[in-house]
Amino acid sequence: MRARRRSRKVTPVTSATTQNRSITTRIPARLDRLPWSPWHRMVLIGLGTVWILDGLEVTIVGSLSDRLTEKGSGLELTASDIGLAAAIYVLGACLGALLFGHLTEQYGRKKMFFITLAVYLAATVATAFSFNPIWFFACRFVTGMGIGGEYAAINSAIDELMPAKYRGRIDLIINGTYWLGAAVGAGLTLFLLDEDLFAKDLGWRIAFGLGAVLGIAMLFVRRHVPESPRWLFIHGREDEGEQIVDDVEGVVRREVHRDLPDVGADRELRIQQRTTTTFREVASTLLSTYRKRTVLGLALFVGQAFLYNAVFFTQGLVLTTFFDVGSGSAGWYIIPLALGNFAGPLLLGRLFDTVGRRVMISVCYIGSGVLLVVTALLLSSLNATTLTIAWCVVFFLASAGTSAAYLTVSEIFPMETRAMAIALFYAVGTGLGGIIGPLLFGKLVETEVLGNVGRGYLLGAALMIGGGLVEAFIGVEAAGKSLEDVAAPLSRQDEPASR
Repeated sequence: MRARRRSRKVTPVTSATTQNRSITTRIPARLDRLPWSPWHRMVLIGLGTVWILDGLEVTIVGSLSDRLTEKGSGLELTASDIGLAAAIYVLGACLGALLFGHLTEQYGRKKMFFITLAVYLAATVATAFSFNPIWFFACRFVTGMGIGGEYAAINSAIDELMPAKYRGRIDLIINGTYWLGAAVGAGLTLFLLDEDLFAKDLGWRIAFGLGAVLGIAMLFVRRHVPESPRWLFIHGREDEGEQIVDDVEGVVRREVHRDLPDVGADRELRIQQRTTTTFREVASTLLSTYRKRTVLGLALFVGQAFLYNAVFFTQGLVLTTFFDVGSGSAGWYIIPLALGNFAGPLLLGRLFDTVGRRVMISVCYIGSGVLLVVTALLLSSLNATTLTIAWCVVFFLASAGTSAAYLTVSEIFPMETRAMAIALFYAVGTGLGGIIGPLLFGKLVETEVLGNVGRGYLLGAALMIGGGLVEAFIGVEAAGKSLEDVAAPLSRQDEPASR
């Protein structure tokens, strides 16, 4: 049977009245009890493709890195410049996450995931017309801002729309689609770096332009993704939120060909509406109410950001400098690695909902760290093929664990702080690990001493193992639970927030 809505008179809502209005809603429970349906797949495709773009961006630069250092490329960067470009991209992503994370909480998820995509599109097209290193760096910065903003808006929307039972695996798969973009980027460079087909200063420009084509296609799919009803009812627009849920229930009912179970009064949530959440409230939530969860989020983000950004932004340089791989052939080694990374979240994602978050995140972080130690110790005896196989094994585990880092910080903090929490952890963790990592590895590659790169891998392994140990001791088990049960909204009136 269909869950009944209580009728209410629709009145104009101003910021003054919103701040003091108390309402009772069943929206979270109604969304969480929905079965999986084609409607959810549409949301997955419309929102999840942002990670394809990010993977495309990072891998294109990694695959093109050696070409951009060659004479006649139009830029003629140094190895250090490649590391600097990667660091600038990550810096832009960090600042973009903070800016758009705040705006996502102010103005809603849907508005921001259109704006951030537009920023990405404009910047990546401009990158294709780079005429000197300064312009290239500036375009990479703005591209990063768009991608960073997407992380806050998209992760918030995904977790607030997906049923609790499937949230873990869906979030992992969506974050894992980054590696489909990586595979596409690597494949494109094999074709575009062929000097028999494209001039040395042309192929890499086309590669950036093609990223914009995918972004434009995403704009059309996203038109059908609604605003988060959870955000709407907290911000004084509960009637709009109720209507969206009514419509979604109708679509899902038709798609699965069965009635939906009722939602009882015991699943009601009473909250006091608000227009905004202040930075002071966000700081108090992270540094006082949920101190241990803040430590957990930082540990997970710093480890994964250092490892991934350090390895993948300079992967092409490592292959060409130490393993005699031609600049136009690096993609052949990146494609299987990217697919291995996607296989991790795809094949292990279900276990994060059944075995649980704490066990699986710990196993993936610690396991990948140990395997990377082994890879670093054997580095001098490996060739391009065996190194790629070793990376595939390491990152099969690492990709599932690191995808769960975004899931974790999205789940373990209250609704009102969700977008800003994602933005802050992404910015701080990625700023510490993602900026330092590429810069450090760029310098290590320039020494042309393979053992120095191995020491960099050992540092990344230590950070991953450390993150896994923190998860094992203070991780939060959120599998199958409503977001409001994992962290009660700050606006909730019937009971205090859990610690």
